[in-house]
Order: sequence, then C-alpha cells, then structure tokens
Amino acid sequence: MRMYDILEHKAAGRCLTEAEIAWFMDGLCAGSIPDYQTSALLMAIFLNGMSEDELACWTDAMARSGDTVDLSAIAGVKVDKHSTGGIGDKTTVILGPILAACGGKLAKMSGRGLGFSGGTIDKLESLPGFRTGLDEAEFVRLANTVGVAVTGQTARVALADKKLYALRDVTATVNSIPLIASSIMSKKLASGSDKILLDVKVGTGAFMRTAEDGRALARAMVDIGRRNGKETVAVLTNMNRPLGRAVGNLLEMQEAYETLRGRGPADLTELCLWLSAKMLAMAGLGTPEDCRARAEAAVENGAAAEKFRQWIAAQGGDLRALEAPADFYPEPLCRVVRAEAGGFLAVRSAEDIGKASVALGAGRQTKEDAIDYTAGLVLAASPGEPVAAGQPLCRLYAADEARLDEGEALLREALAVEPEAPPAEPLILDVVEAP
Repeated sequence: MRMYDILEHKAAGRCLTEAEIAWFMDGLCAGSIPDYQTSALLMAIFLNGMSEDELACWTDAMARSGDTVDLSAIAGVKVDKHSTGGIGDKTTVILGPILAACGGKLAKMSGRGLGFSGGTIDKLESLPGFRTGLDEAEFVRLANTVGVAVTGQTARVALADKKLYALRDVTATVNSIPLIASSIMSKKLASGSDKILLDVKVGTGAFMRTAEDGRALARAMVDIGRRNGKETVAVLTNMNRPLGRAVGNLLEMQEAYETLRGRGPADLTELCLWLSAKMLAMAGLGTPEDCRARAEAAVENGAAAEKFRQWIAAQGGDLRALEAPADFYPEPLCRVVRAEAGGFLAVRSAEDIGKASVALGAGRQTKEDAIDYTAGLVLAASPGEPVAAGQPLCRLYAADEARLDEGEALLREALAVEPEAPPAEPLILDVVEAP
C-alpha cells in the first residue's frame, strides 16, 4: 500500500477503506508518513468530507492508536460527559458531586484550556494540592469509593489525534465537521465509558456559531458512537452568553461550590440539573423524571455539596482556598466596570468576554503560558436584567493595571446596555439521539 494511492483516492472523493485507514494510522503514529502527505490527506477530507461508515472507522482507528482506559473495575454503568468548550463552563465540577450523591459515578479524563475556552483541569488545579495526575489504580478506587474521579488526559490516549490536530492547526483544516467529530469522539471511545453525553455549545462563545453547525456536529458524533457500540446523546446548549456569572479558574470553582449549595446562577443550576438527570437515566438509575427529582434533592439537602468536599479532599485539594484565597495567593487588583447609562444588559459577544478573561491572566494564548488562578471576571448582573446608570456591570480581577486595562477594553466591546430588554433565548436548543 502507498500513501500516494490513498491521497489519490480521497482527492477523487472516494471513501477510504478500513485497510487504508488502518495502514495510514499505523504509519502516522510510527512517524513513517511525512507531514506534507498527512496534511494533503487532511485537506482532501476537509474538501470532500467523509461517509458515515468511513468516519466511524476513521474515529475507531484513532481511538485505538494509543492507550485505552479500562473502567470495568468501576461498578455500574459508566457515563462520560464532554463539552465542546465555552465561556464559564464549570459543569463537570458540579455534575460529579450531584451524580455521586445520587448513586451514580463520574470517572473522567479532562483537559486544559487554550484560548478563550477554559479547561476543567486548570479550574481544579486552582485549589492548592489538587492532584490531576492519578494513576489507574487510584482513579478506579476513587470512582468506586467517592463516586467522582477526574484526571488529566495522558499523552498516549488517542495518539493519532494529537498528531493530526497539530497539523490541522497550521493547515486551515480545523473547521471540518468530520475532523472535529473524530477528534472529540476518538478520545471518548478510548476513555472506557459505557455511554457518552455530549454538550455541544452553540453561539458567539463557542466553536460552533450556529445551531445548524452545532446540529451537524452533534449528529456526526452521535452516529460515530452508535456505529462503535456506544450509546451517545448530544444536547445543544446556548453559548451566546457565559454560563453562570464567573469566568476564571478560582472564581469558577467558587461559583461551582455555591451552585452545589443551592445558591448558584439560574442558568448554570438548570443546565447542571438537566445534565445530571440525563446521565443518571442513561446509567439506568431511574426514569428521567425521577432522576431530575433526585438531582434537585441532592442539591437542596446538602448531599451534593458534601460529595464535593469529599472528592476535593480525596484528590488532595485545599477547600480553604475557596473561602480565603488571600491565604494562598497574592490578592489581585479589582476594578469595577459600571454602566454608563440605564437600560438592560446585553451580551454582544460571549467570545470577547472569554478573551477578556485571558487578557486578565485567567487563560492561555499558547500551551506554554502560565495561568493566574485568581484572575478573571464576575458579572454583577445577568443578561436581560435592568441596570441603572452607575450600577456595577462586572468586577475584573488581575495582577496589574495593564491587564485590567486590556480586560476592560475587551469587556466593554462585549457588553452593551440597551434601551429595551433583549429577547430571551432558550438555554437548551435541541437534543440529538440515535434513531
């Protein structure tokens, strides 16, 4: 078999065979295929797409290209959850304790943030001592005993994906539904779960800007899961505004804890309860209605917050940083951004809010950048709420005035005060399941 023939086939719009895909993935991981030929194949896929069978086979080969995780030692049905990334998305931190309090389990590998989209591992590591490099034995033990275990992705899970993404990033082939879907689902298939729930973000603060694109990605991923023997459900959720009010690592951990104590923002609370109920039902722990009631009760009676405390302690995190961050970190500068006129708060661009948090120091422009765990912003009002002239719109936190200046400039572009309330938008846009 020759790479030239594979390129010729795909350039002509033909579907790659299982043998061609396996040969390519083996050569890619062995380093025997030059980057220029891999790049050419990526462009051919970008231009010509992939059939459903071809994409499922491609994704399975990516999943098997590196290490796979065996979760069979964890009791019960394991349901994984993945978000395609957004602004202020701290749902994993909230879902795990709710599931555990209701008799479910969350055993999850998570990633770091890059650009305007934050990462769960960065948020958790804002708690001093929290360990995100669990070995397999401890990962399984914590999932069985506490009900929650979250660890960082290892370098060899879906090895082909890392090689392909590095080239996609520099060949203008990132924005391809088959390549996005296979990148996400290869890691999910390799992670060992029995079932998968996908939270596909849609809007100005998401990679999928329109519901049409989000639905196309959701359908592709659900089909990949079905064809590879994994029940997969995707929910499209609104990212035209941040999820909750806090954006920034320690700030989001504080908001997550408050949400588990029943004091969180309405949108964040609702989405976490919906996702929790769906995951519990997928795990066979009751009807959707019963699971929703159990999730609500776990928050109301304090069981979810207690599970959060158990989980953080089990992975070495110091919860005192949530109540007294100044005991662990230098106190950041704070600037209050106020409304210049009265009206209703509107979000022009959720992405710019994410970019403001990065400018403040809460995120990375490159993988090598350091993060300021205390940096970020907290909205003082929710979109659509009335505000008076001079009323605080947002509080910014950063290490110095220059970062505050840059963050404020981006934030003022992102927010507006309109004379009329913006139309209400639904939080959950659609649910995509296999037929």
